[in-house]
Amino acid sequence: MTKCHIAYLACTAALIGAGLGAAPPVVADQMTHVVFPGESIQKVVDAAEPGDTVLLTPGTYRESVKVSTPGLTLRGMGRGTVIQPATKKAANSCAEGGNGICVVGTKDKNVKGVTVASLTVTGFARTGVFAMATDGLTVRNVTAVKNGVWGIAQERSVRGVFRKNTARDNGDAGLFLANAIKAEEGAADTEGTVVARNRLEGNRIGITVRRLRNLTVADNHITGNCAGVFVVGDENKPKAGALTVRDNRIARNNKSCPKSSRLDALQGSGIVLTGAEDTLVTGNRVTDNAGNSSMSGGIVLFKSFVGTTSERNRITDNVLQGNTPADLVNTDTGEGNTFEGNSCRASQPAGLCS
Repeated sequence: MTKCHIAYLACTAALIGAGLGAAPPVVADQMTHVVFPGESIQKVVDAAEPGDTVLLTPGTYRESVKVSTPGLTLRGMGRGTVIQPATKKAANSCAEGGNGICVVGTKDKNVKGVTVASLTVTGFARTGVFAMATDGLTVRNVTAVKNGVWGIAQERSVRGVFRKNTARDNGDAGLFLANAIKAEEGAADTEGTVVARNRLEGNRIGITVRRLRNLTVADNHITGNCAGVFVVGDENKPKAGALTVRDNRIARNNKSCPKSSRLDALQGSGIVLTGAEDTLVTGNRVTDNAGNSSMSGGIVLFKSFVGTTSERNRITDNVLQGNTPADLVNTDTGEGNTFEGNSCRASQPAGLCS
């Protein structure tokens, strides 16, 4: 179906709906472009206008796709729409970076309102979906599997929504959000980014939040990773923090991962706060995370590897059981951290459980 044909149908539907009073108005200049396996997604994306939808029919597409058009929706038709690395070298900067889908603004201007939805990205050397300099990016119902570093990653961005995605068996974090991946600088305000109702399995870390503020991680199912949730800060100011981690189910993150250049060996960590401040961890169910690493345990406060303490964090009303070496672990020396109303049996030091 051609662009013109789809535009005609949209306009016809709008007129009929208006006559019956049953349908909302349709903006005439917003088009849906349909792509079939064997066709170039990138060519269609490049030709699309702000507000258009690029719809990928089921099948396998072997390419990387870069999106810089504001308001564009790149949408598949479920997990059967699969994007894999190209069989031959491509000039696309997204492909050169080892990524599957890239949503990228510029140094001076964020790209606004892009949506990536309802497809699978797998087998990329670096990241399934990578975003930088975005405002209001939505990634939903995306399956990111067996990518070399991150399943879905974002940096230097605000107001993102990551909802109902599955990230499985990726080399590092299933979902990775940071201020800047390479630069050493203070935590950035995400202006309300939401990470909700995702499923993270078999990754090194389920969700990593690094050097960010004003963000919510809620209602996620996190299991079978080396660690569930990491909130990571350092000596830069402002610190990471002013975050909420709530109502997540975090179980059996007992995969063993060796030490990296940034972190100790990992195994059996549910939620870890390191170098963070003013973070609320509440309403989570954290069970059967067991390991022998320095950060093993159900909910762990840990002084960062550059010596920065965690301060004024509130750990409240969580349910924990079967975590080893303990359900609650506080090895930090920071001030103002509180543990209240947590249902658990063992803590280090003793006395943190209610």
